[in-house]
Parts: sequence; structure tokens; C-alpha cells
Amino acid sequence: MALKQISSNKCCEGFQKVFEHDSTELKCKMKFGIYLPPKAESGKCPVLYWLSGLTCNEQNFITKAAYHQVASELGIIVVAPDTSPRGCNIDGEEESWDFGTGAGFYVNATEDPWKTNYRMYSYIVEELPQLVNGNFPTDPDRISVFGHSMGGHGALVCALKNPGKYKSVSAFAPICNPIQCPWGQKAFGGYLGSDPSKWEAYDATHLVKTYSGSQLDILIDQGKDDQFLAAGQLLPDNFIAACTERKIPVVFRLQEGYDHSYFFITTFINDHIKHHAKYLNA
Repeated sequence: MALKQISSNKCCEGFQKVFEHDSTELKCKMKFGIYLPPKAESGKCPVLYWLSGLTCNEQNFITKAAYHQVASELGIIVVAPDTSPRGCNIDGEEESWDFGTGAGFYVNATEDPWKTNYRMYSYIVEELPQLVNGNFPTDPDRISVFGHSMGGHGALVCALKNPGKYKSVSAFAPICNPIQCPWGQKAFGGYLGSDPSKWEAYDATHLVKTYSGSQLDILIDQGKDDQFLAAGQLLPDNFIAACTERKIPVVFRLQEGYDHSYFFITTFINDHIKHHAKYLNA
């Protein structure tokens, strides 16, 4: 599949690039950022996928998260895709910030008019890794996933639905129990229909209750002053309780004074990439 390079910037001895391609899953042009550490010039590297949150595109993480130095040192390729299809001319896709454009929620929609294009789950799990592995010096057996907010939800869901595919998973302020919060109810109702039992396939708290795959070591950072935590959108306690019941190890860190922003992500990004490196470079 043809890739068109949009930009390339040397950074921490590697290169931060952005590419565009025609997506077969989403039936539109899509962009993704990819950081190639210096080690990628001489050998295959593991890949860490970052899933961004509501209203974001491929730019937010690559310009704000300050992850390049540690990724360079540890020899990890980092891929940051967009958060939804773009420009599909679907009626209503631009009407709200938490549904439609910039809010794909990493699900495969089953409802009209969304089901043709809004297939972010399959794009992230299948199409994008095939594209990356086919065009860059990756080790396809060493991949991990992490994300923020809606993307934290996506990361947890991808790992829990695909035992053994990802070596590790982590999240910043993830939407942990979307079927119980306003964001999730709005998105899932629109993309997946009115039957809440169909929503459970994309709810990390529900998925963890039946998870029986390879051992997962989950790291979650949550800002204590996060306005969306206070508003009941994230519900980490529900996920922690489900993990505890299933004896699935999760390190949950409630960070005093931090909010939902990229300032919070930048502060703890090194911890997360080192967490993944333990498994990716093992």
C-alpha cells in the first residue's frame, strides 16, 4: 500500500515522520506519525502504538508528549495514528466534539451511517500494523499499546481483546468503563446501536472479567485533579475492582495535582515507555 510522506524532522538522533495513506478499513485518507529511533537504521525495532483522545489527531502526541529522547535511547519505534476517519461527508460527523470526527472511540461501528467508515478498531489492530510492518524496520512480534483518555480506553480494549498480540499495555486517564459514563453511552449508542449488551465488547471493565489470555502487566496513571475524573467519565475504580477480582496485575497511580492535559502526560511519559521497554526489549 502506497505511503506518502508528509513531513520528516530529525529529533533525538532519529526521525519524526508523518505519512498519509488510503485506508481500506476506513475508506478515506489517513495520517499517522511514526518516530524512527537511530537504531532503526541498522536493525529491526519493537513498535509502541499510541492512541490519542477526543478531538486529537496524529499531531497532538508527536508535538506535545516529549517522548522522543527515551524512545531514541531504548530503540523503540513509536506510531501515533489519527483518532477517527476524516472527511467522509457523513451527515452530523462535525456536529459535536465527543462524537464523529476526532472521536472514533476505537470501535467498529455497526450502525448506519457510521458503519462504512468508522472501523477504528480494525484499523488499529489489523490494517495499521500491517502497513507499518510492511514499510519500516519493525519486529512484528514485539508490539505494545498505550493511550490517553479515549485512547487509553482503546489501548486497554485492544490488549484485552487480543491476548498475546501486545507485550504490554498502559494508559493515561483512560475511559475505563464507557458503558457507564456519558461519553461512552453517547458514542456507543451512535456507533453500536441501542442494545447495551453489544457495547460490552468495547468496555475494558467488562472485558477484564472474562480475560483468560497471557499475563498482562497494566500501568495506569490518573491525575487526581482531572476534571473528567470528578465528572464520572473515567471510572478507574470499576476497572481496578474487576482486575483485582480476576487477579490481573495493575499498577494504578493517582497523581496529586495533575489534570487531564498533555502537561500530565509529558510528566510521566518516560515511566510508561520504560514500562513497555521491559517487555519489548526483553
